[in-house]
Amino acid sequence: MKAKIVLPGAYNLPKYFSKLENRKIGLVIHPCSVIDQTYLLDTLLSLKINIQKIFVPEHGFRGNNDAGVSVENVMDEKTGIQIISLYGKHKKPSKEDLENIDLIVFDLQDVGVRFYTYLSTLHYVMESCAEYNKELLILDRPNPNGYYVDGPVLEDDCKSFVGIHPIPIVYGLTIGEMSQMIKGEQWISMANELRLTVIPCQNYSHLSHYELPIKPSPNLPNLRSILLYPSMCFFEGTIVSLGRGTKAPFQLYGHPDFMQYDTVFTPLSIIGAKNPPFLNIECKGYSLSNSNLDSIYKQKKINLNYLISAFKNLKGRSDFFLSNNFIDLLAGTKEFRKQIQLNWTEEEIRKEWKPNIIKFKILRKKYLIYPDFE
Repeated sequence: MKAKIVLPGAYNLPKYFSKLENRKIGLVIHPCSVIDQTYLLDTLLSLKINIQKIFVPEHGFRGNNDAGVSVENVMDEKTGIQIISLYGKHKKPSKEDLENIDLIVFDLQDVGVRFYTYLSTLHYVMESCAEYNKELLILDRPNPNGYYVDGPVLEDDCKSFVGIHPIPIVYGLTIGEMSQMIKGEQWISMANELRLTVIPCQNYSHLSHYELPIKPSPNLPNLRSILLYPSMCFFEGTIVSLGRGTKAPFQLYGHPDFMQYDTVFTPLSIIGAKNPPFLNIECKGYSLSNSNLDSIYKQKKINLNYLISAFKNLKGRSDFFLSNNFIDLLAGTKEFRKQIQLNWTEEEIRKEWKPNIIKFKILRKKYLIYPDFE
């Protein structure tokens, strides 16, 4: 029997169209916000829905901005609708932003990893809607990393825009499920006041292996990068390149001083990575571009061996972790960096994670919309 096609919530127009009619709408969207091959914005405008404003996350409306680069407010040339950035200095919609809006439609494709900033954008949009009495409609989308839970649970002293909630790095929930957890656990102010509706995906479960039809950000170009992202992103807090400026970001790691390696690569200035680490400098490293996707799925865990082996390859040099301690914000705990520096094994590190993962899994079950992987 042929498996049914997984469809994001946006595709189920009859389920939410009546909520949009005769109302002033704000959209939180990016390039993945499509129904078939058509932008959600264009679909709704063709149906005479009154779109007042567009809000965009990191990487912008067209999705080409580098990671960490501020997104500017502009007018959409095609429609003349104002585009308001929710990245940079202005991460939370203001009262003025939400004037003349009755309902916010949120349709961002997440990848299910705590430090991917679309989750933080969700947090601030929810909080603003609660504070300014605006209804929020989430068009849910499948989570390509939604088939397991792993990693340290974020601690309060490591909160930032790459981690706001006390959840593991890989949390096994869709954006819709996470919105229910954020509201239910009152992780935003005035949570009880928020009028929240989630339009679920069709035919999705946490056993689904879902391949995104459109890349969610410039440096996650395909499923392999997305599946490796939870393991490889630790390198953002180190002196090691993870392949930004190449055709295989998050599938390569290396450094000019690696003693052992199986490949070489040279980061270049390209769209989405205009000034990558080691620009135009040859790096010696390792390629994961031929890693078997089925084997990654079967692991159901973050792979710490890439980071541990890189640390050893550079002989544990004192500057391995960047001086800004960004690694602490990525990991969500200050202990992780110390454990790597003390040459803890992967098994020893995982043992420290286990109690909090067990607690989170119990909490998680309260907010599931879809059949679980366990």
